[in-house]
Amino acid sequence: MLRDNAGHMKNLNDWLAYCEQLHPKNIDMGLDRVRDVADRMGLALHCPVITVAGTNGKGSTCAMLESILLQAGYRTAVYSSPHLVHFEERLRLQGQSVQAEALVVGFAAVEAARTRGDAVSLTYFEFSTLAILDVVSRTPLDVVILEVGLGGRLDAVNIIDSDCAVITSIDLDHMEFLGHDRETIGLEKAGIMRAGRPVVVSDPVPPQSVLDHAQRLGADLWRVGQDFNVSGDPQQWNWAGRGRRYSGLAYPALRGANQLVNASGVLAALTALREKLPVTAQAIRNGLAFVEFAGRFQIIAGQPTLVLDVAHNPHSVAALAANLDAMGYFPCTHAVFGAMADKDLAPMLSRINPVIDRWYFTDLPTARAASGTDLQARWKAQKPTPRGISAVFSDPASAVAAAVAAADPADRIVVFGSFYTVGGVMAHGLPRLHGAHLRS
Repeated sequence: MLRDNAGHMKNLNDWLAYCEQLHPKNIDMGLDRVRDVADRMGLALHCPVITVAGTNGKGSTCAMLESILLQAGYRTAVYSSPHLVHFEERLRLQGQSVQAEALVVGFAAVEAARTRGDAVSLTYFEFSTLAILDVVSRTPLDVVILEVGLGGRLDAVNIIDSDCAVITSIDLDHMEFLGHDRETIGLEKAGIMRAGRPVVVSDPVPPQSVLDHAQRLGADLWRVGQDFNVSGDPQQWNWAGRGRRYSGLAYPALRGANQLVNASGVLAALTALREKLPVTAQAIRNGLAFVEFAGRFQIIAGQPTLVLDVAHNPHSVAALAANLDAMGYFPCTHAVFGAMADKDLAPMLSRINPVIDRWYFTDLPTARAASGTDLQARWKAQKPTPRGISAVFSDPASAVAAAVAAADPADRIVVFGSFYTVGGVMAHGLPRLHGAHLRS
């Protein structure tokens, strides 16, 4: 029946709906099935590949790599997931989202290979990853950047051998699939390493399992604090490592103190690949200055100020709380919060609660999400301070509208907790808030 249905696919939305019904699980760890279909497709990439894994900082690392390499004149492809609003965001070619028509061709190629002989069941992520890789393989490119979706060792992108691996911060997330401690999770992420090839570890305190795996495998380990270092003052920063030094760099355009750690790993990766992808110091300066990445501590000027951040685990929420604190004084901070039910919600709420005055808990359009009512109950169970005020909404846009109505012009509204939460606010474009006081 599924083969017959595939013949009626007319557009990208048809293909995405089709892929959702092919496999009984959203996530099915393992590479055998996806590698089987890739082999049937003859899938291969013909330029240097950088693969990025980690708990937090993967997307920002990919964005900075892309920005610098574009400034250096290279033809780039970046695969990242999930998307905020449109599926096409998952593949950027030359800095622009791929056209839906190109993806339709890729999905058809996967389906033809998948159903040739004994049909192979693929998850939504596996099918769409192969479709995107098919588009990438048919596009003239100089470099491909692949962001791992979950873990590393068994993630679908790991069927591609990378020329350089980057492992960002490692913390507790997706524990039902990856393990319940940093050492186990780190070993899963270390699975993107390849023997004799560079692996950049930008986590300042990496799990020992990551370092041990690099040694066993014979990978060329680049470790922050040993193989490369950063220094600086409030105005500029410096990077040094293995015969290269960059001084007087402007801080990355991506906001947040955590971005310097990501940027240091980016420069290490580019230094490790300098024979294959040479870049100038000016390309690095321009790339860091012009990099953009939606939904990562993204501050949007308005009255009130709007902050968008896809932080969705305790580590990233702690970073968000620190970044909010560093913004300076705001009379009142309103938080729109929606999250998946499987997240470690208690530490997420407790870490950011001290900087939040009013909460707007929201439902999200996926069965995996916690309800707004449940999120509010979890928050109340922590016995917040008397100043804490909360309400529940059916969707992020309604929650933001309520926050805008309640906010004074000097306040700020922060939207966080999930890609769905931020995406729900950005569904009709980048919002610029104008409170009721400006509309009268």
